[in-house]
Amino acid sequence: APNEALYPFGYGLSYTSFEYSDLALTQSTLPLGEPVAVTVQLTNSGAYAGSEVVQLYIRDRVASTIRPLKELKGFQKVSLAAGETQQLRFILGSDELGFYSGDGRFQIEPGSFDVFVGGNSVDTLQTSFEWLEVE
Repeated sequence: APNEALYPFGYGLSYTSFEYSDLALTQSTLPLGEPVAVTVQLTNSGAYAGSEVVQLYIRDRVASTIRPLKELKGFQKVSLAAGETQQLRFILGSDELGFYSGDGRFQIEPGSFDVFVGGNSVDTLQTSFEWLEVE
């Protein structure tokens, strides 16, 4: 049996189609704990008005504990007319990037993070940033 789901998380059908573009971060290197803004353009490229749930996932490349390959950290439901484009903005801070350690303490760590934005957990645009320890 294959190890992939038949449909990715967030998958859905629509009477229209959407295109994602211009995924950007306010900065690619930040001091530990400083939030980063993520922006993306969403265009209704179909012939009909429709709604899309834009999903933002992160991956902590290396952590002191095992973390999921992708973690859903934000989403926005957007309704667009045919041909309409809208810029969306997400903020990733300590609450979104931190985690609970094995002893139950919430912590944040420096490191590299991948950011994925799309209409489901597989079909996404990707970028990355680093949180650096401030000395």
